[in-house]
Order: sequence, then structure tokens, then C-alpha cells
Amino acid sequence: MKRFCLFLALLFAAGSLSHAQDQKTLSVDTMNDPSLFKAFSIPRIWWLTDETAYLYDPRSPAEQRTLERLDPRSGTRTPVLDQQRLRDEVSRLYPDKPPFLPPVPQIITESGSRGLYLVNGDIIVVELPGSTLRRITSTQTEESAARFSPDGNWIAFIRDKDLYVYDLSAEKEHRLTADGDGTILNGTLSWVYWEEIFGRQDIGYWWSPDSRAIAFLRTDEAQLSLQHYVDIAPWTPTVTTQRYPKVGEPNPKVRVGIVDLTNGNTIWAAIDDKAYEYIMRIDWQPDGKNVFIRTLNRAQTELDFHSVNRNTGKATFILRDTNPGWINVSDDLYFTADGKHFIISSERDGFAHLYRFRLDGSLANQITKGSWALSSSGPVFWVRKAITGVDEKNGWIYFTALEKSSLEKHLYRIRMDGSRMKRLTAGDGAHGISMSPDARYYFDRFSSLNTPPSMSLVEIASGKQRVLAASDPAGFRDFNVQFAQLMTIPARDGFDLPASLTKPADFNPTKRYPVIVYVYGGPSAPQVSNAFSFGAVWDNVLLNNGFLVLRVDNRAATGISKKLENLLLNRSPGEIELNDLVDAVRWMKRQSYVDSARIGIWGWSGGGTNTILAMTRSAEFKAGIAGAGVTDFRFYDSKWAEAMMRTEAENKKGYEEASLLRYAGQLHGKLMLIHGTHDDNVHIQNTWRFVDELIRADKLFELMVYPLRKHGIGDPAGSRHLNRVMLDFWKRNL
Repeated sequence: MKRFCLFLALLFAAGSLSHAQDQKTLSVDTMNDPSLFKAFSIPRIWWLTDETAYLYDPRSPAEQRTLERLDPRSGTRTPVLDQQRLRDEVSRLYPDKPPFLPPVPQIITESGSRGLYLVNGDIIVVELPGSTLRRITSTQTEESAARFSPDGNWIAFIRDKDLYVYDLSAEKEHRLTADGDGTILNGTLSWVYWEEIFGRQDIGYWWSPDSRAIAFLRTDEAQLSLQHYVDIAPWTPTVTTQRYPKVGEPNPKVRVGIVDLTNGNTIWAAIDDKAYEYIMRIDWQPDGKNVFIRTLNRAQTELDFHSVNRNTGKATFILRDTNPGWINVSDDLYFTADGKHFIISSERDGFAHLYRFRLDGSLANQITKGSWALSSSGPVFWVRKAITGVDEKNGWIYFTALEKSSLEKHLYRIRMDGSRMKRLTAGDGAHGISMSPDARYYFDRFSSLNTPPSMSLVEIASGKQRVLAASDPAGFRDFNVQFAQLMTIPARDGFDLPASLTKPADFNPTKRYPVIVYVYGGPSAPQVSNAFSFGAVWDNVLLNNGFLVLRVDNRAATGISKKLENLLLNRSPGEIELNDLVDAVRWMKRQSYVDSARIGIWGWSGGGTNTILAMTRSAEFKAGIAGAGVTDFRFYDSKWAEAMMRTEAENKKGYEEASLLRYAGQLHGKLMLIHGTHDDNVHIQNTWRFVDELIRADKLFELMVYPLRKHGIGDPAGSRHLNRVMLDFWKRNL
């Protein structure tokens, strides 16, 4: 037995030594290792009208990797694209220089019979299965925003700011609008609509259920101010312009047209354009006879619902939803099969919940209730969507919510009358749900703080799960990535601030570490959650250079309730964000393992704003990095800034008191400002103006400017350089 134990000890020691020799270290040079990205590589899926799904699995062997049809009942996977034939077809269409074709089409019909690619600005259609290609357009001008009709027989697209359709059966193109020019947009979006209302998606037209009409957004940008971006080449630089409405300035003028494909006639929705500022959503009612249009006033406190007749344009007012703060963007809208009700989400009681209304606008009932909120599953955090499916046959609504914890997203179901609510997902963490049209199955994309994403197919009736992609922690394990520990930090009034702290593997509680605080801080945009994030990679680069990393959300950023979010009204950035941040940092400074003299802070966009706020209106930080931050909300776009701050005419005092320009002379510690010259979201004007105030105050600072880069820097060379610049700054200053 002694000999056996000795043998095991030696074997374990040898294994440990071998593992230590194989251990990789995260650094700015290794943080883009493919093994790390592999952890996020899970299948892409598309549900089809026959209740099967298309699936593309990037983990499959390269020679087998293609689009497959998945039968959820049997689990059978059948290829529907022949990649070699696709390459041959591309060579046939482009004999001189075949372009790169993505492994799967960008758009697929609802039935799965066809897909389309946008290649070098032209449209190519592929038949599924079969892999036969057809080139639809061949023009000097690029086509964009191409989408199939519901029956798959037409393609709509944008060319030169006008809306076109292509009849795949007759092989004929039709132009539907004719006045698109420099300031008139048909079926495509102005920047502020693309960014703030439709979540960075160019969604400007909507097919009718019968595929015979299209509702579209017509935009007039003539009154918008111009922003300018100067190139660095050639010898006499060119200038790019952008239409961008700033606080208090004219917004795009928008209205809704409904064009009939049989005769080309356009009917305009008869909604008084003086009664609204924004058109928020356009949805066809199931029978295809009417279009549901949601409009918002400039103060963003009143969301009106209208039903517009397809043939006459007559608009019937249905409902007004209100909020004393502002109305958030939501994609939640479901019409019931009885033709008498619709379901939406609203924050009217201070929390995001589901409500059922009759088509005359009267309230039938509130469906979900409680001191918790629906969770957002939209394309970006500021576009909300909670409803994942509705099974009217069995009487269930399926939705995602933060009921269990504000740090976790789970799937629930409930009766339309609000009874028998039940949580369906079990694993602690974040569940991203994609449900089949008949609500019998769903794909569950699951992760937690220390568990990379996995994907399973779940049958609702039986609860049976089929794992399609298991969690793959290999890359993170090889680099010995350390994960954050969730905790709460008490604010001065006892509010529990969500936070997470990341420590190195060899953490020594008797040592005193410098701490770097990461912050975003915008309304209902939490950075602390029980979900896997690639941010852990950068945090571990910092850990490997001797730092601890703290993430913390102020109460308005948590997403817990609309009540907390509305605290920012008329005073952002200000005391709500600052006081919670200061309380969290002072708590950290009291910990025995923290060097209270070496605390840094950094963030990007809203986090850049809050970094400057913290560095000028407190003395808690030795150093900070502010990336692409707003320094005065009067420099930002009308939709986002006015939601919190209203117009300057309504809240001039609030703007003046919140402007970071006035506090430049109070800068404490070492500050680095970073910005891209072509940032079309947060204009570099924000940084230039703050720099000018720092100069006036005789304050020293550091500045890193990235030529031609936009809001996220983005390109490999710029990102790599940015990482080196930031790490160098922390080493020098902390």
C-alpha cells in the first residue's frame, strides 16, 4: 500500500509538472488565440415553417461543415448545401475572378427553399437543397437590405435609396419608389433610426403576410445637420459627411407607405405627422388587411398604437402607453388567433411586464406581475424582446425574465390570464432561447460566469434535451483563465450593488494589489451577470500583470426595474452613477488585500463618460482610461440623449450641471483619452472639447487618437495597438 501510494504521488507530480510545462499565459500577444474563440463557437440555427430547423455547426470537421436540416423529433441531420458544387457554381457565374462566398446564405426563406447572398454588392440566390446559384443583379450600384417575401417567390432590396423587388418566377425586376436621393430614403434607415430604434439593423420595410404588398419607411433627412470626417489620404484629403440629429435639432421626417405589388400604387398611412416624432415599429396584423404602427412623441413619454388599413391608409388609434421617464424600444407584439387581442410588454408599473389588450385598446389583463422584470433578448441591449413563443392551442405564453435573479436570464411560461407561471430552465446562468413556430421545441444557448456557451435542443412536453454543442472550456483551461466571483457591495443607503471581482490563480490575501475598475453605467445596461464573456480574457491579461479587476453596476444600470432606470432622468451623468461607483470603490479600499492608493478605472462609450465623471468629480482614482466617451450630451444624438435629458430648452440647467466640460479643471490623477477620428456614434468632438478644457485648466493628460477608426476601433491592427497602449498605461501609472 505504501509503495502504491508513492507510485500515485509520483504519477500525480509528473502529471502536474507536465501540465505546468504545457500551461500557456494570456498576454496581449496571445489573447486572440483561436482556442479562446472556439469556446463561443456554437451552431447557428434557423427555424423553418415545417417545424424543422437549419443548422450550421462551425465545430464540425472542415470537410463536413455545411448547412444541414435538423429534424427535432428524430435528431437527424441532413446536408442541404454541397460546398464543392457551390464553389463550381461561383466559378461559373464569375469565370474571371470568383468572389468569396460565405459558408451559409445571409438570408433564408421561411420554408427553407431558398437562400441569398450579397456578394460584391450584388444578389445571388441559391436553391435549397440543390446548391444551384442564380445571379439576380449585376449593377454598378450596390444592392443592400435584401430579404425574401414570406412565400419565398420575391426578393425586396434597396438600390440608390429606393425600394425594388425581383420576381423570381418571372425573373423580372420592379422599382417600387422613385424619389430616393441625397436626403430621401425609401425602405432604408437614417443613422439615428439604424442605431437607436432598430438596433443596428437596416430594417426599413416589411412584407405583408400574403407577399403582395410592402409597408416601408420613407425618411426625409433634409433638415438634419451634417457631421464631417476628414480622410488622411490622398494629398488633398477627402471629406465624408453624415446626417446626424443632435439634441434639440430637427429629426428625420418619417412616414409609412404601403405599396401594392400588383399595381405599384402606394397608399400613405394617414397618421398626423405633427402628432409624433418617431415611428418606432411597423408590423402587419395576421390577416394582412391592416398595418400596426407604433409612434412616439419627442419627449419619449407617449407610445401610440395605430391600426392602418392597407387599401385606404385610414388610421385608427388603438392605445397609448406612457411612462414618466421614457419608453424603451420593444419588439414584443403578438396578435392572438381569435383576432380580438394583442400582447405587448410595458413598464407602466415600474417593471417590464406582459399585458393583454383588446383590439379596441382596452386592457384585458396584466399577464406577468411582480418586483422583477422581463429580460431583454434583442439584437442590442436597448432593443427589448422577451416573448419567445406562444402556444395558443395549449394556452401558454413563453418568455424570458430576470425573476430568479437580476443576474440570470431564464425561460418561463404562463397562461394568458396570468396564472400558472413556471420557470422551465434549470441551470444557474443565462439562457438564450430560440423557439420553434409551434412552441414544441426550443434551442437553449446556455452559459454561466465560468462555463462557456453550450447549445441544446429541448422538447417542452417531455423536457428531453439533446446536446448539439457541449461547453468547450479547453482554450480557457489551457491558458489557466481565472473567472470572476459574483458579489454585492452595499451603497451608502444599503442598496446592494451587483459586482464581480477577478483574482489571479496565485492570489495571496497578505499582499496588497492594485485594482482596475471596469464600468459602463448606462441605463439598464448591466456589466455584471452570471454569463460567460470574452471580457474575461482581457481581465486575465491584467491579472497576469499584477492587477485585480472589479466590475460594478450602479443601480440605474442593473436592469432590475424601470423605477431605478428613471433615476437618471434630467441628471446624467451625475450623482446616481457617481455615488454608487464611489461607494463600491471605497468598500474595495477597505479590503486588506487592496492597495487603496492604486485604484484605476476604465470604460468605453458610456463607460468612457463615467470614467471621466469619476476622475473629475471624485478623488478616488489614481488613473483612468476613457474610451470614446460623451463629455456633454448636447454633442450626442437626439433620440438617446433626450430620453434621459430632454431637450436643452426643457432642461438647460440639467445639461449645464451634468456637462463634464465644466469639471475638467477638477481632474484628479492620470487620465488617458482614446478616440477614433471617424467615430460616427460618439463624435470625436466630445474628446476635442474636453481636451480644450483640460488645456485651459493647465491639466496634463494623455491622448491616443486612431485615424479613420469608428466607435469600436475594430480592425486587428488598431485593436492590438489599443491593448498594448492600455496595458502600458496601467503599468506606468498603477
